[in-house]
Amino acid sequence: MSSAFPEITLVRHGETEWSLSGRHTGRSDIPLTENGEEAARGVGPRLKGSTVAEVWSSPSQRARNTCRLAGFGEGMQVKDDLAEWDYGAYEGIKTREIHVERPGWQLFRDGCPNGEMAADVGARADRIIAAIRQLNAPLLIFSSSHFLRVLGARWLGLPPEDGARFVLDTTSISVLGYEHDLTEPVIRRWNG
Repeated sequence: MSSAFPEITLVRHGETEWSLSGRHTGRSDIPLTENGEEAARGVGPRLKGSTVAEVWSSPSQRARNTCRLAGFGEGMQVKDDLAEWDYGAYEGIKTREIHVERPGWQLFRDGCPNGEMAADVGARADRIIAAIRQLNAPLLIFSSSHFLRVLGARWLGLPPEDGARFVLDTTSISVLGYEHDLTEPVIRRWNG
């Protein structure tokens, strides 16, 4: 269902070797797999008919290439605040491996040594939301899972830690918007 208010479409990047294996991929610039490239090409037809005023992307090649392969690379604006969570010492490590040293560790609650806490990611998400509201036009954003999960939580006014409650698959499409007016932000679709 379409809204009279601007919608913000979020696209998680395509599959990478690290997303496939469950390794935390924050600032490492891992390329898309062949399957990831193919899925990224499939995003364009899924967004057919969408009107967007601007296209924003994380600086990572996985997000930028997903954007390009989906057919939205022309005019793409790279926004540093859309970068994935900085996993610091946990970059490239799987959760089960972290649990060997830190049983019960949870990213959204505990953050990462030498990396970001949920509040840090939330502050970046808040800056993106302020820019979205200033633009006040349909927007397409390409980024990574954990950042987009925090963005979804902050869009609703929830604490950044509540991003843990939202899951995103690779090349999933989600839509943020409003219900009755611009003071009522909602999630119109998630992980589609």
